[in-house]
Amino acid sequence: MAMLALAGIALFVVFSALGWWQVERRTWKLALMERVEQRLHAAPIPLPPPAGWPQVTAASHEYQPVRAQGRWLERKTVLTQAATVLGAGFWVLTPLQLDTGGQVLVNRGFIPEAQRAPWLAAAAQAPDSPAVQVEGLLRMAEPGGGFLRRNDPAQQRWHSRDVAAIAQAQGLAQAARFFIDAGIPDARAPHPAPEDAPASAGPWPRPGMTVVRFHNSHFVYAVTWFGLAAMVAAAAVYVARYELRLRAAHRLSTRHEPPL
Repeated sequence: MAMLALAGIALFVVFSALGWWQVERRTWKLALMERVEQRLHAAPIPLPPPAGWPQVTAASHEYQPVRAQGRWLERKTVLTQAATVLGAGFWVLTPLQLDTGGQVLVNRGFIPEAQRAPWLAAAAQAPDSPAVQVEGLLRMAEPGGGFLRRNDPAQQRWHSRDVAAIAQAQGLAQAARFFIDAGIPDARAPHPAPEDAPASAGPWPRPGMTVVRFHNSHFVYAVTWFGLAAMVAAAAVYVARYELRLRAAHRLSTRHEPPL
């Protein structure tokens, strides 16, 4: 009985702790969503200079609209796999040689699968780029690859926007550890359904397709963990009452037993 009580106490403590953890996570997620919402509606700010890049974090800058000036390094373009409302395809990532020094990868937008070979061929023969200004959302790198798929720099097969790996493969010595999603989508506008988005229509690449959506099920998780804790407590009360009844019945039967 003592072991059962200890197990019940341990389960109650663990389930309650997990419930409070989900409450804290929900508070953090709501604060993050509020910060991102404020950033999305702010005017673009100049991209931090290279000296300030170490201080750029997801908490301080992710989804911040920024503005950068420089020249495209077209011949160092890479394509990373993408799944959008337009179907499967690729993100076009081209380094931007900044006027302030260093390079930053820019996701110029989406192209369908059929555009992969023509786009890479055109990028390999592209002339020197004139000066351009880019506006978009600052995003943090996506290291490692995709689900069960690793990036293969040697074969130029990229399943994620792994900034450090792409920079190393393309010989970018002063690349930022973040990238820019070109175009600033309206976060308040509903994302188009697949049937409403013409996949065959250009021009390519198509920018402004960043989906800003946060999965927030922490309330449900918290209720689940607290519910399990309540079930453990209810089971403990039931077992305790049952044990008390057994002891009371035992004492009563002992009291009325005839002497030998």
